[in-house]
Amino acid sequence: MKKKLFIFKIGSNIIENDVQLRQFLKLFSAVAGPKILVHGGGKKASELLHQLGIEPKMVHGRRITDIKTLDVVTMVYGGLVNKTIVAQLQGLNTDAIGMSGADANSISAHKRQVKDIDYGFAGDVNGINAQRLTEILNIGLTPVFCALTHDQKGQLLNTNADTIASALAVGLSSLFKTTLNYCFELDGVLKDIHDKASVIQKIDSKSYEKLLKEGSIAEGMLPKLHNCFEALKNGVSEVRIGNLGLFEQENTNYTRLVL
Repeated sequence: MKKKLFIFKIGSNIIENDVQLRQFLKLFSAVAGPKILVHGGGKKASELLHQLGIEPKMVHGRRITDIKTLDVVTMVYGGLVNKTIVAQLQGLNTDAIGMSGADANSISAHKRQVKDIDYGFAGDVNGINAQRLTEILNIGLTPVFCALTHDQKGQLLNTNADTIASALAVGLSSLFKTTLNYCFELDGVLKDIHDKASVIQKIDSKSYEKLLKEGSIAEGMLPKLHNCFEALKNGVSEVRIGNLGLFEQENTNYTRLVL
């Protein structure tokens, strides 16, 4: 019987809120068994870009990454945010290890091909090193992944953190019973972005297509939901989107994704 593996991805609004981040990390630390944390840090990166006089550019919820932007996101994601989270987890008795896709060759990617839009040094995941990650998990370490991958030729690539979380869940699903959790500040996916109580508790493939046609899904949610369904199609047991209530067994006010 496969061990359970819980993968959590946290959003920038939790990272930016010291109180919520501490609360999240306390709850995450209490999760028993193998677990992985994935984070971005886009708001903090955009803030630093502005301070440096570099205008952040986003298209359909994804960042355009030129070489200067890549330097900044590497510093923010792989440095400031990652090491702050790792240090706090150690303080909560979770033996965490900060990682990018380049570390232990854990996530390989390729530079996104230019079609309609040139995303620069953005990476699309090729695959993960499931064997190496399983070894890390089996010795009791908790990987904390930032939103960086590599092309196995020496080049770092900015990769959407939602995509990384999905790729990890898919790649490890043959070895573990994986549950993928996207944890952010809202209760779940909203039918009406202006009504925080309008949580859609269940989204299947058909209702997802309907929501897309209606234009009900905000831009930042588009890549997240795409990754959710890709994960489900490729062996992930369960995908959930919500706030810190995801840690409460009796809570049902979140969004559950099913095929």
